[in-house]
Amino acid sequence: MKWNWKPLLAGALLALGWQAGMAQSLILDTAGVEAAIKRGAVLWDARDADDFAAGHIPGAVNFGYAGDLFRDPNREDPPSAAVAAQLFGAAGIDVNKREVVVYTTKGDPFAYYAARMVEYYGGKHGKVYHGGIEDWKGAGKALSKEPIRLPAVTLTLSDERAGTLWTKDVVERVRSGGAQIVDVRTPKEFSGDDIRAIRGGHVAGAVNIPYEANWVDPATPAKLAAKKVNNKDGMSLKPTADLKATYAKLDPAKETVVYCQSAVRASETATVLRELGFSNVKVYEPSWLGYAGVLSAPAENEVYVNVGALNGRIASLQGRLKSLEADIEKLQQAKR
Repeated sequence: MKWNWKPLLAGALLALGWQAGMAQSLILDTAGVEAAIKRGAVLWDARDADDFAAGHIPGAVNFGYAGDLFRDPNREDPPSAAVAAQLFGAAGIDVNKREVVVYTTKGDPFAYYAARMVEYYGGKHGKVYHGGIEDWKGAGKALSKEPIRLPAVTLTLSDERAGTLWTKDVVERVRSGGAQIVDVRTPKEFSGDDIRAIRGGHVAGAVNIPYEANWVDPATPAKLAAKKVNNKDGMSLKPTADLKATYAKLDPAKETVVYCQSAVRASETATVLRELGFSNVKVYEPSWLGYAGVLSAPAENEVYVNVGALNGRIASLQGRLKSLEADIEKLQQAKR
């Protein structure tokens, strides 16, 4: 019997190409999430337990808010590999072997941060459902309130901190000029007008492209707060052509270092850049919180915190708070 192997080979190559394309895509839409579920991906709902209980994508796993689980409350750095292994293992998420898709709410950088944590400890970078629970509901998809528990797994995770740089690395690149550095914080943080660490300003040589620039309408959070809009549609990602225009002044072939205050917002932009074909993207993990604390690290628009003035403001606020508490107590006594 003579086999006609050419059609079989063509089909196999096509399938491999499709699978490679899927593996490379880090940001999914609703159809992409459904396809991932069908091929056996773990769906990680990284919101808090109350939001999860109120309604989640069927089959999704939740083990608490990723922003609390994977960030030290003071340094805001990720936990050790041993701690992460316990967290993922107890949730039944084998990040070494399983494809992981993460979602929270639309445009939320914590979804990107959670997805990056999979790679950070040695797995393949988690995929992100950018539209999150809003897009799922908007597409008319069913929600579940059934808690999902996967069998626990024993994990050994890497402590190599994949995909990241630390302060020493970034200072070396600043002094050598060997990388393009993107600051994704707000313009006021970048300029030093909004100080959120021991000093304000930015890494010397960095360019400021706020992470909200990835969205169709960067002003959406402000519009929601002012009740000018009633949904998060403006937080959808821009079309690919518009995203490429946003980063047109950067070289996709050059090492690109992305940072913010504590590497959360940076996670979203870093993933977008990788999706656009940037070949060497690194997240500066301690970000400005770490960099500002190393006073010898070269900075621009440098402004130091006036500790005396800050203490004075705190004391003033405490005095006003005590006065308000006293007024409330008087009102309560008058009602008795």
